[in-house]
Amino acid sequence: MATVRTYSPSVRVGNWREDVTLDEDSLKDFLHRKEKGELTVQKTTVLRQNILKPMSLSVSRDGFLRFGDTIMLVNSGGTSLGPHDPCSLSIIADLSNMSSHPQTNSDPYLQGPCQVGGANNLKPCVRNAFVITSVDGTPDGDILRYDQSFGLRTSAGFGGELYLASDHRTFQKCAKKSRLQEVSLVEQCDFQCWWRVVYFDPQERLEHEGFPVQVSCKVLISHCKTNQCLAALANHVLWTPFGEEYELTAHTFLDSHKAEQDSNHWLFVTADPAHEGQSLLQRQQGSAITNENGSHPKAITDTPGESEK
Repeated sequence: MATVRTYSPSVRVGNWREDVTLDEDSLKDFLHRKEKGELTVQKTTVLRQNILKPMSLSVSRDGFLRFGDTIMLVNSGGTSLGPHDPCSLSIIADLSNMSSHPQTNSDPYLQGPCQVGGANNLKPCVRNAFVITSVDGTPDGDILRYDQSFGLRTSAGFGGELYLASDHRTFQKCAKKSRLQEVSLVEQCDFQCWWRVVYFDPQERLEHEGFPVQVSCKVLISHCKTNQCLAALANHVLWTPFGEEYELTAHTFLDSHKAEQDSNHWLFVTADPAHEGQSLLQRQQGSAITNENGSHPKAITDTPGESEK
């Protein structure tokens, strides 16, 4: 049986001309895509640079939240579903979520739907900065109150102004790991994007209805349509392009006293009035009293001043 010998395109045998032409076309296509920034490595770099770009949070001089404020939503951490550090509501996006207008040659932006996760990175950036949005016509600047409906959207620009949404779980649509009610970011704001702030202590919930929501105090974020609370699941870890993160879902976890567990406790974090480039959470962590071994406490206290007592 005769041995088939193969040759490189420099050896002019067989279809050598076609091979050379194909190599030249491939090189031209590569250089053309590189000039337009369409290579996968270039798109990945643009995605990470834009989504991790630092953001400035709003400053609350009187300690109350207002519509239009840019905040971070942080789970305070705890042990109800396993010991875990505080995590922030963050965007999980890949190249399929990045888009731009080729006709206008505009800057890239995120398009929905996007997943969300609980990231341990608590530095304000495009990933974890959200804007408190009115859904009932309340103007920006008005104080957000307990049991008042509101929306959470991502920042303008690269954030794409996507809204945090949820809906009843089905066999086709549910959380990836826990199979509970899914939470995601969508482009259109409808009733699925309505949330309300609930006081975390059930025994004092009725007394606080209609009162202003304070900054950096533990609250519950309840979904208006399904009446399920936003939760961070430390026992379900997602593998994302940004590392390991906790799965977020809309589900109310109750203890033996019919009170919501710490996986449902959240903090609205704003910038420190004394240092506007730093969040109040970073100031708390920096001024926390260290333990004997020099480590910092993992869980966040109920009120901003409690950690200093």
